[in-house]
Amino acid sequence: MKPIILLLLATMIISISGLTAVAYAQEEGVSGSADGAKLIGAGIAFGVAAGGAGVGLGYVGSAGLAVISENPALQSKVFIFIGMVESIAIYGIVMMFIILVQ
Repeated sequence: MKPIILLLLATMIISISGLTAVAYAQEEGVSGSADGAKLIGAGIAFGVAAGGAGVGLGYVGSAGLAVISENPALQSKVFIFIGMVESIAIYGIVMMFIILVQ
């Protein structure tokens, strides 16, 4: 668990240090750092949502398979719960597109 925390911390430090660059004069209509911040924000929004959905799907999927092996009649209810977990990733995609369009 500790290497994962260190990797996430290093990634955040590198990302933040890239956003604090020295600002130089630009031509009209060019927005370089704003576009970069939007891309990083969109990536974080989708990455966190997809990671959370993956973890949740692991728990729900394993429990769902156990339920289906005991009572196959509950298969449709298990699929509904799996769909609820997958909707979290879809919300992340929607937020990513909202961030990129603005």
